[in-house]
Formats: sequence, C-alpha cells, structure tokens
Amino acid sequence: MEKTFIFGHKKPDSDSVMSAIGLSYLKNQLGENTEPRILGNVNKETKYALDYFGLKEPLYLNDVKLQIKDVNYHKGFFIHDTDSIYDGYQKMLKEGVTGMPVVKERDDFLGLITIKDLSHMVVNANYEELYTSYQNIMKVLKGEEILKFDPEIVGKILVAAYRSTTLINNVPLTNRDVLIVGDRHSIIEYAIESGVKLVILSGDAEIKEKHIELARKKKVNIIRTPYDSYHITRLLPLTNYIKMMIRSYNPTKFEENEYVDTVLDINNKLKHTNYPIVDKKNRCLGLLRITDLNEKSPKNVILVDHNEKLQSVEGLEEANILEIFDHHNLGSITTSSPINFRNMAVGSTCTIVTILYHERGVEIPKEIAGALLSGILSDTLILKSPTATERDVEAVEELARIAGVDYQEYGMDMLKAGTSLEGMSKEDVLYNDFKLYTVNEKTFAVGQFFTMNFEEMEKELDDYIHTLDEVAEANHYDFLALYVTDIIKNGSYVIFNTKGQEVVNLIYEKEDIPEGYFVENCVSRKKHVVPLIMEIFEN
Repeated sequence: MEKTFIFGHKKPDSDSVMSAIGLSYLKNQLGENTEPRILGNVNKETKYALDYFGLKEPLYLNDVKLQIKDVNYHKGFFIHDTDSIYDGYQKMLKEGVTGMPVVKERDDFLGLITIKDLSHMVVNANYEELYTSYQNIMKVLKGEEILKFDPEIVGKILVAAYRSTTLINNVPLTNRDVLIVGDRHSIIEYAIESGVKLVILSGDAEIKEKHIELARKKKVNIIRTPYDSYHITRLLPLTNYIKMMIRSYNPTKFEENEYVDTVLDINNKLKHTNYPIVDKKNRCLGLLRITDLNEKSPKNVILVDHNEKLQSVEGLEEANILEIFDHHNLGSITTSSPINFRNMAVGSTCTIVTILYHERGVEIPKEIAGALLSGILSDTLILKSPTATERDVEAVEELARIAGVDYQEYGMDMLKAGTSLEGMSKEDVLYNDFKLYTVNEKTFAVGQFFTMNFEEMEKELDDYIHTLDEVAEANHYDFLALYVTDIIKNGSYVIFNTKGQEVVNLIYEKEDIPEGYFVENCVSRKKHVVPLIMEIFEN
C-alpha cells in the first residue's frame, strides 16, 4: 500500500502539526498507510506540547515533486558483466528496450550497452576470439557437460573443416584453441593429445570412452551440443562476456531521488533514449527509458489546516491530493478530480479531527488527545478567541479529560513557552507563525507572535521594521505585517513594512498609523486581520 503524507502549512503552528499527527493516527487505525510530516521547523510552543505528551516531532518534508522513484521505470533491469552477449540481447528483446546497464559484483554500475553496440559487434567483431565462461557456452549452445576443468574459457575458435589428415599434419593445436568438431574421432584424439582448451562436439556427436579418459588426464574441457557446426560458429562469439562490448563506460545516469523535471531538462539537450538508474553508492537499480516518464505514480497527500497553494509544499501540483481538512476561508488549491474536502467553521483543525474520531468510532489515546488539545488551545487562545465555537469547547473538555490535564493551566503554560524570545532572531519571530495569501494577483503575508511583554520587543522596534522591509522586498510581497498578540490585554500590536503604511491606514481608517499600534480585541488573524486586508486588496 502506497504511503500518504499528511501535513499542514509551510510555517507550522501547533494546530497544523497536531492535526497532522492526530489524523495520521486515525487513518492508520482504519487500515491506511499514512505518515505525518512538517514543512518547516516547529515553534517553541509546539515543541513544548510534543515533549509534554511524549510525541515524536514529525519528519521534515522538503517537497512532493515527482521523482524517478515515482516512475514505472525498469526496476532491477541490468545484466552482470560476466553474462553472455546472447543473454543481453535476449533480455533487451524480451523487455522491448534498446539499452541495458552492465554491473559488476554487488550490482555496482559498470557501463551501458545498446542495440547499436550489439550491431557494431556483429559487423566488426573478431569471431575467432573467445573470452567467456564454460557456463555461458553451455547455456547458449544448450550444451551437455562431458568434462569441465576450467570455469573460464579463453582461446581461439577453430572449426574442423579440413580432411582429418590435412588438419592433423598442417594445423598445430595449442592450449588456447577451442575446436568445433563432429564425430571425427581421429581429430578428437589429436585435439585432446594437443591439450586444447575446449572441444565442442557438434550434432550430439559420440565420443569414445578412451578419448574421455585421455581428456581427463590432459584436463581438456568437453561440451556436446545438438547444434551443427554452422550454428555453433554463429552462436559461439555471442557467448563472450558482455563486458567486452561496452562502449559507454561513463554514460549519463540518474539517482532514483532525482526530480523528473531535471531529467527532462537534461534529456532535451542529450536526446538519449535510455538512462541507467543508480543509488548513492553507484549500485544499479535499473533502466529508465525516456518514454517511461509517461507512467508515473504521484505522491499521495492529505492537507490539514490550509488550502492555499502558497502555504503548501513545493511540487504540490505534481502530487495526488486525496483530502483536505481545514477551518480557513477557501484558498487557491485546485484538483484534477473530486476529493473529500472537510471545511468547518470551528476554531481549530484539531477540532475537526476530533469529530472524525467520533464519526469513525475510534478511541482517542491519551497522547493523541493531548496533541489535539494543544492544537485547539493554541488556535483559540485557550477558548478566548472569537473563533472558538461550542464544538471547540466540547472537544477541549473531552480531550483534557482523556489527556488528564487542566486545560486552562496547561494551555497557559504552553502559550508561555511559545512567547519566550530567548535565542530568537527577528526573522524567527516573524516566521514563528506565518502565512501567505493571494488576492487579485497580489501577495501579502501576516506573521503572528504571542507575548505577555511587548515592551521587550518595542525596544527593538526599528530592527523589526528593518527585517520586515527586507523580507517584503526579497519576496516581492505587496504587504507584510507582524501582529504581536497579548492574550492578557486581549489585543495585538501591529508592525508593518514601511511601504505598507497606506494599507494599514486603510485597514484602520486613520492617517499615519504608527508602528507598534495597538488594536484592541484583535487576537485572531483569521477573523480580525486577514479579512480586512483582503477587502483592501479586492477593492
């Protein structure tokens, strides 16, 4: 069963991380194969919650772009360097390909052979020389083993085409000769006496017992085959080691994790048909035909806590989106076929996941309850946010009971853990909880950071403004703001990029709104911030 990745947005907060963990556990209990992932570093608040309930931080997911391993290439298709040329040709013929990787021991990649190489060999090869194994000859000639002393056969091919007396009197034989002969016993005896490397008996020819005994003493190899001499001379050169016909020892090859679009870019220049596929240790995994790229299996994904393309993983357009679970406004993600899209007006995606457990009749374990509880408490500011609904309240009460915590006390400790500025740069604060949005081809971004001591940040206000200006300029944002939310005062201080002054003035309908301006009753980015900015850009 193919694995499905479940993940939230690029700047993971507690709700996105915990809903991915909770949903993955539920799916796996129902017999699916899923894994929670994150698209960035978890913040301090989320780490506190993970540690508190003994949960592992999900692995990082860089992208879901198509890779060669997602393509139905010819896996395990290669030939060993000591296999025969004949075997290589038969394999290519059977698989319908025009090339094949050649490997050494441990499947280490050696080179590439092609049908063109084989044609070159047939036209130009020296048919007299043999460098192969006894076993290759047996296999190709459908031979019968009479005597075997040497696993490897190296020599010169001769055919007993002369009269017996002519050959015996005029053709000296050595231990480098491979003689093809029928039931011509005088020649067989002469060859064995001369200590040839190998005698090949054509047409299932009989051999006298005394000649077998003599060959045993002389350690002469003997093979009998049903083929006649003509066919043997045609087939015998094809028993040679296939490594003898390698012409390309350093072809373009790819690792299995290489992106498909990279392969296509390179192929547009090279115009090759076949590419060997290897692992990081140069072990061969198979062969990719460029036409194989038409048969691909996109990665399966489920999105939680977002449905905006800008907020999601790289390469999402190449993935197979199975489901989306979210509590935000509808975004820009589109799919090629219908999917399950669960969008609910609740304060947290973790609330939706909790509801799913009830619908599927699956019991929620203590640590998963703690994870889901953390996500809800974070997104609803311990149920104080205007986004909190009765369903959030019900979920919190149930999950706190299962997790065995006082949700108000635990929630305050968790939020405090996330408000510490220790060791954080200005960019860390901005990206702690950060989301991108697009409206009418305009892009804006809003970061949110919770604190109980804005005065500490206010001392470095100019540095924060400088950071926002640099980030907005580098990423071509039309507007960028950082909302510093004080849950005790029930409001937020807004810091914005210098060029965003007019947008802020329009949002709050005042002239020259100062940096660090406090907005009362502004604690929810989803309800109190983003809709106002969207309205400005829409108009």
